Amino acid sequence: MNVWYPPTCFPGAPHLSTTAPPDSTTRLLQYVTGTLYNKSMDIAKLGSRIKSRREILGLRQSDIARALQISAQAVSKWERGGNAPDIAMLVDLAGLLGVSIEWLLGGTSAHTDTFEATVFCTTLNGFAVRAATMPPREVADWVNSIFSPITEAVMRFDGVPVKYVGDGFLGFFTGARHSGRAVDAALYAKKILDQPDLVVSLNTGEIFLGIIGHPDYSNTDIIGEPVNTAFIAMQWIAEKCAGGIGVTEKVADRAGAERFEECGEAVIRGARNPVKIFEPKGTSDTGVPGQCK
Repeated sequence: MNVWYPPTCFPGAPHLSTTAPPDSTTRLLQYVTGTLYNKSMDIAKLGSRIKSRREILGLRQSDIARALQISAQAVSKWERGGNAPDIAMLVDLAGLLGVSIEWLLGGTSAHTDTFEATVFCTTLNGFAVRAATMPPREVADWVNSIFSPITEAVMRFDGVPVKYVGDGFLGFFTGARHSGRAVDAALYAKKILDQPDLVVSLNTGEIFLGIIGHPDYSNTDIIGEPVNTAFIAMQWIAEKCAGGIGVTEKVADRAGAERFEECGEAVIRGARNPVKIFEPKGTSDTGVPGQCK
């Protein structure tokens, strides 16, 4: 019988291996369902590692909870050593925290760099022109009146807000149905805001989540091609997508192609080929029209 054991980076792990290591998913299941995870692992140390990585990344317990679609109380219990994450959640948790599963479970292997997510970013058409005619305080009040419901919409569908820049909002969705949830959040934001100048751009791919900037002034941010493409595509979406929501082909495919119609191809600086942009058809219960210009 073929037997594969966890790597020797774990305390007490045996050295015997009679076959080549299986793929990462099988390896994870073999490891976490063994006695080392269920009986011998230091739950308090696991909780401490989860908390330390969360704090390093500048995330709240509620951010972790939304990203994994669980309660903030569950995350709190992990960090206090009262319980361990469910086996099926370890992959997404490790990816979100930017570490390997082995490290979470007590090992010393290197951190991972990226994880898959759907990027959610927004802008306001005509922001610069309108802002130039208003006192700064009124501009701040105006954008805050828009940022607040956008943030609530993202959190409603278990997204994670990241930052606000000028008239722009940036967040991400990860875990189960992340592309579909991002689309639902965009439609909901348009519905509750009733703001025709709001433009939402969505893209899916591997992103890096970390602390960016000088140590004294750094903040949590996400970086990667999906972020760049989503931001650059916003101007094209503002001009071509009448409903104000544009998604890349990756998002449309994962969220359900039948929900969208193609608006055209946007030329993205740095991209080898034009990027196909789609818009929701507007058949959802939000009542937001989806009609390409």
